[in-house]
Amino acid sequence: MILHNVTLYGSTEKKHIHISNGRIETITAAAKEPGSNYSGLRIELDGAMALPGFINSHDHLDFNLFPQLGNRIYNNYTEWGKDIHENNADSISAVKAVPMALQVQWGLYKNLLNGFTTVVNHGSALNVDNELIDVFQNCISLHSPAFEKNWRWKLNKPFAKGQIFVMHIGEGTDALATKEIDSVVNANYFNRKLVAVHGVAMAEQQASFFEGLVWCPASNYFLLGKTTSADKLKGYTKLVFGTDSTLTSSWHSAQHFEQALNSGMIEKKELLQMLTEVPASLWSMTDRGRLESGYRADIIILRKDSDIFIEGAGAIHLLIKNGEIRLISEELTAVMDSATIEKMEPVSIKGNRLLVKKGLLQLTREIQSYYPDLMLPFEK
Repeated sequence: MILHNVTLYGSTEKKHIHISNGRIETITAAAKEPGSNYSGLRIELDGAMALPGFINSHDHLDFNLFPQLGNRIYNNYTEWGKDIHENNADSISAVKAVPMALQVQWGLYKNLLNGFTTVVNHGSALNVDNELIDVFQNCISLHSPAFEKNWRWKLNKPFAKGQIFVMHIGEGTDALATKEIDSVVNANYFNRKLVAVHGVAMAEQQASFFEGLVWCPASNYFLLGKTTSADKLKGYTKLVFGTDSTLTSSWHSAQHFEQALNSGMIEKKELLQMLTEVPASLWSMTDRGRLESGYRADIIILRKDSDIFIEGAGAIHLLIKNGEIRLISEELTAVMDSATIEKMEPVSIKGNRLLVKKGLLQLTREIQSYYPDLMLPFEK
């Protein structure tokens, strides 16, 4: 496959991206045409921008059928958890009636449709066999100091040397949230590699004890009315971006990106790094996060004059995961081969008519047979 006449982020020069066996084989100057004997798929993109596929560093794949549940602004996550189980029990039960396999598949499609080619799942390890996106679970996932039984023993258990531990930490605005961060730092007797999720209460001196911090601004603002001090903490630890699930945030990535940028704490270039190069480094994904020869062909192509940080899925022209096409804008169907089109089905997101790998519409019907109140984030 050749992506013909694309521009890489930060450049105006047109390039060819040559893809073979799921990898970027070469990136050449647009003036250097492929040989006349080339027989693979060649997609003319007329200068459209190419980005590395995004890495979502925090989601709960089985929680994305939930509507946002919350009845006020909370001091911390334990208040929120208690409140929704007392006052939203019917909504929780309705979603839990859906078989787990369908819940997980829905979470995979959510990530794909928002430009994520890799997602870090938090929670018990899931048996995920899919061709949509990559699911990273090569870490030890602890829920939180409040809700993970025996978390101190688990953090310091033998034979875990070198593994990354991921935990919700400091998800609050009160003194208890700050104290919780100190309790984890002080209990890390063997200096395990720790990645904190949320860390809203985290201070600079605390951040230096963590390998990374996952910033989920949409979830933080919804629950707590406040988010992580990203501008202060990014100098002390690796700051990466997460969406969390729809239980506390929006399905649409554009709303997450908008809240991050509107916070005034980062710029677009930094946000892009938090979605590509920095998480690839944090999670030791040495084969992705950049558009370079030898790297995985996980690629987002944007529609001309669009901005994925404003439009989210509405900006996607083409999405390739591991060298395979997963999303196509309707505008590109004319240059696609019939074999590719036959594997796709149409949906509309924010006015952008897309073809997505088949399975989403059947999945929707199956979920609605258990959960008729499902609110669709797209149009069929």
